[in-house]
Amino acid sequence: MRGSDDRRTALRSAICDGDGRRVVVALSKGLRGDLLQLAGDGLLLALAEGAVGAPDLARRCAEQLRGRAWAGDDDLADQLDAALSDRPAPMLRPLPVDLEELAGILEGDPAHGGGRIDLRTGEVWPQAAIDYAREEGEVVPDDEDPDHWLAVWCEGSQTAYGDMEDFIEALSDRDRADRLSIVISGRGAFRRFKDVLGRWPDELEAWYAFSDERQRGRARAWLGAAGYSPRPAGRPMTR
Repeated sequence: MRGSDDRRTALRSAICDGDGRRVVVALSKGLRGDLLQLAGDGLLLALAEGAVGAPDLARRCAEQLRGRAWAGDDDLADQLDAALSDRPAPMLRPLPVDLEELAGILEGDPAHGGGRIDLRTGEVWPQAAIDYAREEGEVVPDDEDPDHWLAVWCEGSQTAYGDMEDFIEALSDRDRADRLSIVISGRGAFRRFKDVLGRWPDELEAWYAFSDERQRGRARAWLGAAGYSPRPAGRPMTR
């Protein structure tokens, strides 16, 4: 599975650098099911740059997303179709939000108080970061300005728990599946689950990929419901 991890790393690096050509290279060996959300974001970037090979990959990615139909998959497929001029663009305002940071707030502990998104920059602010800025005497703009901030509330870990159940159900090794089903009962389920998975490095890597893909999709769906779509790096914001 090391090769799979290398492909994910290469794709993340290309997206971070805003390099659509490298996105296409990273996906040249095929579209993996545990990378469709990440791949779709990269392909939006590649399409905007006019990278050779991007349109074919984008159409295949959109088709696979619609066939899978996890949370956020249709939203991303709509973005890809619009970028390909295959359908009108979704009536959503593009915003350069880091979906992984947003997912960290949405699926975090409700006791931590959520956070907010800066609608001018797309920056995600956890509540802890806001509180720290205030303690240090930094200027924090008015929380109540709806043109500047979008509130984000923690929704808890129930959906992430469902991810564990679905991952276990899909395992081909039923002995491992049975063992994991036992350890996710009761408090501390996530810690025990990862501790046991750690005995099988390939399964642990597969879990991280599966979990990241699910969380990224849910964050995208949440943002869409709020009227926004995450834009790829390197593209100017529009109002």
